[in-house]
Amino acid sequence: MASVVEYKGLKAGYHCGYCDSTEGKASCGMWAHSMTVRDYQDLIDRGWRRSGKYVYKPVMNQTCCPQYTIRCHPLEFQPSKSHKKVLKKMLKFLVKGEVSKGNCEDEPMDSAMEDAVTGDFALINKLDIKCDLKTLGDDLKESLKSEEKKKEKTSKKEDSKELINSQAIEEKLGSGEPSHSIKVHVVPKPGKGADLSKPPCRKAKEIRKERKRLKLMQQNPDGAFESFQAQGQTPSLFPSKTKSNQPKSLEDLIFESLPENASHKLEVRVVRSSPPSPQFKATFQESYQVYKRYQMVIHKDPPDKPTVSQFTRFLCSSPLEAENPPNGPECGYGSFHQQYWLDGKIIAVGVIDILPHCVSSVYLYYDPGYSFLSLGVYSALREIAFARQLHEQTSQLCYYYMGFYIHSCAKMKYKGQYRPSDLLCPETYVWVPIEQCLSSLENSKYCRFNQDPEAVDEGRSKEPDRLQVFYKKAIMPYGVYKKHQKDPSEDATVQQYASLVGQACSERMLLFRN
Repeated sequence: MASVVEYKGLKAGYHCGYCDSTEGKASCGMWAHSMTVRDYQDLIDRGWRRSGKYVYKPVMNQTCCPQYTIRCHPLEFQPSKSHKKVLKKMLKFLVKGEVSKGNCEDEPMDSAMEDAVTGDFALINKLDIKCDLKTLGDDLKESLKSEEKKKEKTSKKEDSKELINSQAIEEKLGSGEPSHSIKVHVVPKPGKGADLSKPPCRKAKEIRKERKRLKLMQQNPDGAFESFQAQGQTPSLFPSKTKSNQPKSLEDLIFESLPENASHKLEVRVVRSSPPSPQFKATFQESYQVYKRYQMVIHKDPPDKPTVSQFTRFLCSSPLEAENPPNGPECGYGSFHQQYWLDGKIIAVGVIDILPHCVSSVYLYYDPGYSFLSLGVYSALREIAFARQLHEQTSQLCYYYMGFYIHSCAKMKYKGQYRPSDLLCPETYVWVPIEQCLSSLENSKYCRFNQDPEAVDEGRSKEPDRLQVFYKKAIMPYGVYKKHQKDPSEDATVQQYASLVGQACSERMLLFRN
């Protein structure tokens, strides 16, 4: 299984949806034919982000509104007063049908397609047509088969360990549904030292309860992975804090039990969007209609703009490979839609990626008729709770990525209210607590957050000749490939790509050149 990317280079001087500058935006981008979750995790930890299959990185010291990658720590997260207010509002609505009056404005957790690539619809449509996955896939399969034949001669044992194998490529490029593997739940073992990134030691009784809950979930006849389905059923093993006057936990507030005569019923279901699961296909039209209403009412799109193909391209298509390792979360890794079902109909959908270290929020759209429920905030809190739940199954998954924090844009600063959180230093790619960044951002739009003047990007490209290239149906190191090249601009392009993705990704991902 390999990531295959086509680097498109720098795109500068185009419209910015944050400050409305006509030509202030600048970013570098690549088209991802396929991508492993490991590679995408490493890329977002270097400031990249995806919109559909287009993966882009703002040129931070050049773009008009620098976009800093932001992540929240769900394990230490405590809801603020305003967060609790939103959760209580939802509870009142579910129990009594109460609709709150007054200001119904929501935090723009999604803020138009700006969190994607504003104004880039035409560019991405063009790329989608140009990048012929089938031809590339056939060439890649052929190339991988010949690679494997060579390896078979040297060592059959190493063959099974190879990252790239033709069977994985077959599955990836085939149109059939992936086979359902049995997912084994592994209870993480507590470390010897005190490690705050891992869950506290749990009693045997709690572990037995967790196993019983997982067994019931596996017996679910629908086969869909449903994240803490019923309102009022606490799914997590985060200890309840209701005793001894301690503040209520996030789970206590979200899963407060409802009376039998409650006015409404809310369910949250997680369905795999790529490759599309049967549950995703069955609800596609209903989900699209919610998106269409959302774009027309909230973002004032004309009725013919939110098309099925636009919806599919940006919010359903994903380069991420579906992976289900035995030590991973029960639902596996990859791209999903988190559907909010109220009384049997979809009212909101959170588009998310589940990666080795985080839940990454991609987009949210909702039925504008339910704006009074502040669904942007509510969905963010549910996604934080979901990350906590997944951490119970997979201890290294312990962050919630909220996309980009844009300090220079007032409507995007709200992301900093989900604490504790960190911003990514745009030069050394280390995480810095947001409190340490805010004063610098008040003085300058662009900032290097790492205070150590000697610090450098540890993951930088040091040996570009080791970068992997896919050229003329063969995989080769860049050192070999460049001997065949006479175009001087080619080297500058490849060096730029290498510097942006870093050494590790450049050696694992295949850079397609034609």
